[in-house]
Amino acid sequence: MTATPSPAVAAESIDRFSLPDAGGHFGRYGGVFVPETLMTALQELGAVYEKARLDPVFQAELKNHLKEFAGRPTELYFAERLTRHCGGAKIYLKREDLLHTGAHKINNALGQALLALRMGKKRIIAETGAGQHGVATAAVCAKFGLECVVYMGAVDMERQALNVFRMRLMGAEVRAVTSGQKTLKDAVNEAMRDWVTNVRSTHYILGSALGSHPYPMMVRDFHRVIGQETKTQLLAREGRLPDEMIACVGGGSNAIGFFFDFLEDKSVRLVGVEAGGRGIKRGEHAARFEGGKLGVLQGAKTYILQDPDGQIELTHSVSAGLDYAAIGPEHAYYRDRQRIDFAYACDDEVMETFQLVSRLEGIIPALESTHALVHGLKRAKAMRSDEILVINLSGRGDKDVNQVAKILGVSL
Repeated sequence: MTATPSPAVAAESIDRFSLPDAGGHFGRYGGVFVPETLMTALQELGAVYEKARLDPVFQAELKNHLKEFAGRPTELYFAERLTRHCGGAKIYLKREDLLHTGAHKINNALGQALLALRMGKKRIIAETGAGQHGVATAAVCAKFGLECVVYMGAVDMERQALNVFRMRLMGAEVRAVTSGQKTLKDAVNEAMRDWVTNVRSTHYILGSALGSHPYPMMVRDFHRVIGQETKTQLLAREGRLPDEMIACVGGGSNAIGFFFDFLEDKSVRLVGVEAGGRGIKRGEHAARFEGGKLGVLQGAKTYILQDPDGQIELTHSVSAGLDYAAIGPEHAYYRDRQRIDFAYACDDEVMETFQLVSRLEGIIPALESTHALVHGLKRAKAMRSDEILVINLSGRGDKDVNQVAKILGVSL
């Protein structure tokens, strides 16, 4: 599905640093919708983060860990064979897949682990879908000597067995969630129940730009490095900004980090790609802007796939990391402002593109990232050869090989 061209050039100017407001709102989205038990913990986290973001010592420490442990900066890679294949725009890939643990998630996990240490909390919990956030959290907990518990849906544990083993290898306890759909939403529910019970000793490293304030802001800020590097690197390579940027969107952490430093550059079109699953039918997809409506889920007001009675609908995606009923509130806000467009990619397209990119570039992309590649290749074919398209390759596909082989009927 192709996104409708954005009238962003005609839209009112964007002041990206004015949001969220003091209550954690992005316009009508966001906010704080949690049990009273968690209010003190969220307020403490917000206060600690506000000090840390202005503290040069904290920022220098985080930058050092991102460089020496995570492997930043990541490369901006010219995909020459994909460009020739499409016959249109020059295609660049932002190679977050080259980071330690295999995806962008390590940026946020490092930042939040440092905040936990500042708060004196030695027990960490996290949720994970595709397992990449869980692996990143397990890695930083091992690095800093923190106890680590990761909640993961039983269905996701089966299709991401490699990442489950990686987490356990690094000392994390992975707890299977068997309620609901046994996927990401249910893992978040269980993590929040744990946090309510152990709030004084535990910090919840939420993995996406979701949930109650300050999480959407904080996760965004820890991932801003993706877009900052992209802008610097492309200016050095091409002497100008890209014409279009594309990223996959589940909760939206990689995308908001990728887009944030370009929001005020109106010449750059920004497109987030959701999971179209088996097609846009109830229970068969996770494209929140295709049938979703405003509601509250797991701490924030945003676009949610829900039935007329407000019950959360079933979702589906071949990628465990995009299989979620809600989208980050900041994405919903910029969609209303016509600054970020949204498209979706279906499972069959993702499987085809997963194989194509692997063969043409020698890069095996994560199934989540492949959603962005599906739409990106369509767009590149429609663009001129003097235009530039940058796609965020948010993670690598090692974790998905077993699942893809099973779908293709290939024995390993």
